[in-house]
Amino acid sequence: MPYRYQAVYKDGKWQKGGLVEDSNLTLSEAAEDFHYGQEVFEGLKAYRCKDGSVNLFRPEMNAKRMQDSAKRMCMATYPIEDFVAAVKEVVKANQEFIPPYGTGGSLYIRPFMIGTEPMVGVKPSKTYVFRVFATPVGAYIKGLTPMPYFVSEFDRAAYAGTGQAKTAGNYAGSLYPSMKAKGEGYADCLYLDPREHKYIDEFGGANFYGVTKDGQFVTPKSDSILPSVTKKSLLEIAADLGMNPTEKQIKMSDFDQFNEAGAMGTAAVISPVGSLTYKDQKFVPFSETETGPYTKKLYDELTGIQMSERPDKRGWVQKVEL
Repeated sequence: MPYRYQAVYKDGKWQKGGLVEDSNLTLSEAAEDFHYGQEVFEGLKAYRCKDGSVNLFRPEMNAKRMQDSAKRMCMATYPIEDFVAAVKEVVKANQEFIPPYGTGGSLYIRPFMIGTEPMVGVKPSKTYVFRVFATPVGAYIKGLTPMPYFVSEFDRAAYAGTGQAKTAGNYAGSLYPSMKAKGEGYADCLYLDPREHKYIDEFGGANFYGVTKDGQFVTPKSDSILPSVTKKSLLEIAADLGMNPTEKQIKMSDFDQFNEAGAMGTAAVISPVGSLTYKDQKFVPFSETETGPYTKKLYDELTGIQMSERPDKRGWVQKVEL
């Protein structure tokens, strides 16, 4: 993309930021980020609507989550209103690259922040770079295609660790089990809790939900999973649909209570679980080829709001002034 946004933190405060054209960053070989992992990031999308306008979906929640991640990583926090303004600037500047309405594509937006102070010693950086760049993406998964998943023997994050922070280290640790699962024909891993290995936590890049046989929307409650904007939104949508949503610990041994299940997140929106393999036992919650009715309703309602095709009664959508 031609433009991205950059702001620098130094002398104890954020300096005035703005759009830049250079996609490269020049850092010292001793920069904090390279050696001690002070890095946080976010992911959200801009959607082209039928009338040509462009929507963002709850960007202030991504800004707040980035602040929470930064606090956990002992980093400076970027102001919420400045985060949202920066995202809108980047979308406006790169608007010609937003995929057309009806293609299933969107403009993926990646805000991130890194510690840049040169040091050889484990302590927080005193300088940071905040950036926002964007790239057009197609549909993550074509339609609501059920996918096979595998319960990993590895942990995504440590108990009382950084699982609730969106930081690179969590994802680096998930690369090996994810590649291992994909090499065996699965879409990705489902992780269990890192303390007892008996409760469902989340997928490698998305939160988990299940729908019980009586239509209740259930999602894990855990201190080691990433708080998802999509999950929080679907909890409210599920309530509107009369699904009596709840967050609670879910035993893996109780997985067969679900008649539908899926992964939910910004990239995939909702990816139905066609099958889940655990210790050589294969569970099929609904179908390996067809999407369950509750999952379809949740997907249609969420994407309908994002694209301004359904009422946005909570004010979740923000228009980008082009």
